Amino acid sequence: MAQSGELQPSLVGAWRTNNRVTIDFIQQLPPPLWDLAVPAVPSRTIRAIAAHVHNARCSWVKTLGREHGITAPGRVDHHRVTARQLAAALRLSGTGIEALLTLGLAAGGRVPPSKGYVWRNLSLDVGHVLTYFVAHEAHHRGQIIMMARQSGHRLPRTTTDGLWQWKMDGAKSRAGD
Repeated sequence: MAQSGELQPSLVGAWRTNNRVTIDFIQQLPPPLWDLAVPAVPSRTIRAIAAHVHNARCSWVKTLGREHGITAPGRVDHHRVTARQLAAALRLSGTGIEALLTLGLAAGGRVPPSKGYVWRNLSLDVGHVLTYFVAHEAHHRGQIIMMARQSGHRLPRTTTDGLWQWKMDGAKSRAGD
């Protein structure tokens, strides 16, 4: 079995790729969709769902990282944040999640528990932590695509194809990672 140090480049690289894909996706959403409301939940918009991704990251970084010296970035206003502001915020929260993964890898493959961690449905081994965050974001990216399609706004193919740009060999990142 590989040691934590041997897995670090792979696991951290996987997180960086997920973060890049999320940022690129947000940056490419057509502006008219930003305030599209969720059917049956008019107070929730695509903007709010996108902001939730960053705000959830911030909550986890604060909960799991604060006691270990990892500072969570500020949350964004899900009513007012722009795509550009959110992309910048996602870079910061992405760095926070990366710090949690690095902390866990340095601690033998598990994010050390903290006093603030009370929700026990997330195993703190680095593999599960990484998978949880990637799955959470993929869920919300899919939710946004489904909302756009159901409202008659099919996203440009370049936007949806970007969700599958997981290979980094020679890939250009618009997110700056």
